[in-house]
Amino acid sequence: MGKTEGRGKEWHGHVTAVAVAPEYRRLNLAKRMMQTLETVSQNQYNAYFIDLFVRSTNYLAIDMYKSFGYVVYRRVKGYYTNSSGPDEDGFDMRIPLGRDKDKESIEGHGEDNVILPEDFPTFR
Repeated sequence: MGKTEGRGKEWHGHVTAVAVAPEYRRLNLAKRMMQTLETVSQNQYNAYFIDLFVRSTNYLAIDMYKSFGYVVYRRVKGYYTNSSGPDEDGFDMRIPLGRDKDKESIEGHGEDNVILPEDFPTFR
């Protein structure tokens, strides 16, 4: 489901994947999993925010994450490689946690906030 990564004010929880079998959708399971990751990231790991990446064309997922309180922080050009066509942009979506009282983790957010993959930070 997720992990923690980063340093300093970039210390955060990261959603690796969320999947719910079709027969169990519409039961708020994804929301409950996300809330659990947020709670653990905040209370156990003292993270500043949670982030996740989603294809910029995955409108259903984007709307779901927005309904949970996430915002599009930035667009990463060509984040998803595609062997049968052009690479696809990804959205870095975030939700600030309690430690980020001034919401610095989403400052300047939006789909027009664009970075290239080579400018993307790596967390070790």
